[in-house]
Amino acid sequence: MSRRSEDTMITVRRRGHRATGYALAAALSAVLLAGCGGQDAAPPQSLPAGQQPGGGGQSSDGEAPDGEAAGGEAAGGGSGSQAAASMPKSAPQRLSIPSLNVSSSLETLGQQKNGTMQTPRDPDKAGWYQPGPTPGSKGPAVIAGHVSWNGKPSVFHKLTSLKRGDSIEVARQDGKTAKFTVDRIAQYPKKKFPTLEVYKNLDHAGLRLITCGGDYDKGQHYYPDNVVVFASLTGSA
Repeated sequence: MSRRSEDTMITVRRRGHRATGYALAAALSAVLLAGCGGQDAAPPQSLPAGQQPGGGGQSSDGEAPDGEAAGGEAAGGGSGSQAAASMPKSAPQRLSIPSLNVSSSLETLGQQKNGTMQTPRDPDKAGWYQPGPTPGSKGPAVIAGHVSWNGKPSVFHKLTSLKRGDSIEVARQDGKTAKFTVDRIAQYPKKKFPTLEVYKNLDHAGLRLITCGGDYDKGQHYYPDNVVVFASLTGSA
């Protein structure tokens, strides 16, 4: 495609390990985020099981993301609501964010030959990263979406408007719906993206919604930041 998209791009590189499901971070030896214009941040060291997060980033309420006041994820999540028990694995089919009027069927994202994660082909749809956990199962499930495409708003254009306590629902192939509650929203410079914080092991079912953020550089076709929504499973239906 000759057109340059203004999308979220997440790069995942593996070194001798296959993603196995329960914890994305434990299965991957290196995870890094790339800029929408194709500029990569430096890859981190491998993340062993049980690794605690590093710092970095600012949450939507102005507190440090690893603090309890900012909704940092302690055991069982950090939304203030009672975390629900994790669900069996089942592929997701649709993402709904009621407060943003977002309802999107989900593309399945894998890896390209060069190790980068695929991005959604349709700018109006989000995509689930298949090598990671399924939404509702234990670990940090990842769903990515474009913030804009050729100057027009895309599926995650209003993601920064989410607030702690907002609901996110993911309808699954098994007929059940995983219900998540937002713990916090953070924005990170791509060059200082705290991979350990985002992809660390969890003792509960978590969800990460990721898109681009910051002031768009038209000349470079580049957003300087990434926006990450952290959420925890708090129910199912």
